[in-house]
Amino acid sequence: MSNHVYPSKPTFPRDATKKDYAASLDAADPLAAFRDKFIVPSKANINCRKLAKPDLSSEPCIYFCGNSLGIQPKATAKFIQAQLDTWSSIGVSGHFVDLEGSPLRQWQLLSEQAAESMCKIVGAEPAEVAAMGTLTANLHLLLASFYRPTATKYKILMDWKAFPSDHYAIESHIAWHGLDPNQSMVLIGPDESEYEISTEKILSYIDQHADDATLILLPGIQYYTGQLFDIPKITEYAHSRNLTVGWDLAHAFGNVELKLNEWDVDFAVWCTYKYGNSGPGTMAGLFVHEKHGHVDYSEGEDAPKFRHRLTGWYGGDRSVRFKMDNKFKPIPGAGGFQISNPSAIDLTALCAALSVFDETSMAELRKKSVLLTAYLEYLLLEGTAEESRPFRIITPSNPEARGAQLSLLLKPGFLQNVSQKLQEAGVVCDKREPGVVRVAPTPLYNTFTEVWTFVQQFRAALEV
Repeated sequence: MSNHVYPSKPTFPRDATKKDYAASLDAADPLAAFRDKFIVPSKANINCRKLAKPDLSSEPCIYFCGNSLGIQPKATAKFIQAQLDTWSSIGVSGHFVDLEGSPLRQWQLLSEQAAESMCKIVGAEPAEVAAMGTLTANLHLLLASFYRPTATKYKILMDWKAFPSDHYAIESHIAWHGLDPNQSMVLIGPDESEYEISTEKILSYIDQHADDATLILLPGIQYYTGQLFDIPKITEYAHSRNLTVGWDLAHAFGNVELKLNEWDVDFAVWCTYKYGNSGPGTMAGLFVHEKHGHVDYSEGEDAPKFRHRLTGWYGGDRSVRFKMDNKFKPIPGAGGFQISNPSAIDLTALCAALSVFDETSMAELRKKSVLLTAYLEYLLLEGTAEESRPFRIITPSNPEARGAQLSLLLKPGFLQNVSQKLQEAGVVCDKREPGVVRVAPTPLYNTFTEVWTFVQQFRAALEV
């Protein structure tokens, strides 16, 4: 049985369509002060084509694009400057010296600093999380360890509309083993004319392919529809049918509550620049359950036994790392999957963003997010009949099956014009062909008044 505890769906009074009501929600918001920890781009800046300093005196835009790239925390500049000062003042010693007054640890411990913050976001032990690489690179590394096909069990189950990088990664690993992706990739899709994939359908695919599948990889949240899958239930059932379970948490990290250790997930990967706000393309994260990270020294210190993986110098224990004797002694846990000396600049930006999360909890963020997204949905649908709307919300209405994002599927011919009008009005969200506008009010820095204003702008854009 699933042990995932989800919030109930909020309800709203008749006057919820008024701006004053939105303002009252903001006044009562216990997380309201977090908005001031971020630099919200101004309307003037987002349409500027010349490099310029943020215009903090101008009206801020409505930034509902945290599902693609989060905005910059104010802490980032402070942390980056500390990093540059460390490098310029003590050079190589930055690897080994903790400087008084710095928000950062010595460089060789910086990935651990990030992991200690990230583990709270994904519900894991610190040793189960590593900050390294990029999402797809990490996925490749973990597939090299966890996808071990045999003559009888070789298929991988995955989402029908997986993000292209996941699709490419799976396809390449299957081909690497000399198998045919057309025979070994099983795509799980929704029923015809639908977008949501029911948990029951996923479980039925697991049953259908239990004898010849070895692994299932799904997104925690589907990037196109915004659907949140029932991670604990699917993981438990897949394990009961002898499948290894991995999750791509790109759109779930920093968005919804996760309990990867408790749910017994085998492995997971995520980027940190969406709801994590670490900056474009910065350091990603991975999770390896503690049961897969054990290092066995029963046959002696020089003969450790551990789960096979693609190894690198930085995955070796620091106590012997500089012996340079080519005897790999892996760090127990996810750290042993590290490959190279990680970019300290990237880690600095990540640690800056994570310092904001350290001041709250995913439970508190999720509580606000459920209310914020429900309010958006309520205003979008209120006062209009379904048949008269030129759009359809394809994200599940149930809070337990979605995060912060609502995907609005527009009728043919609307997408380009609506996107342009929103941009001109100072609204930042993104589009996905052929007709989806993805809208993601983020609890760390977005407000209920912004939701109210967005709906007015969206309706105006539909009428043009």
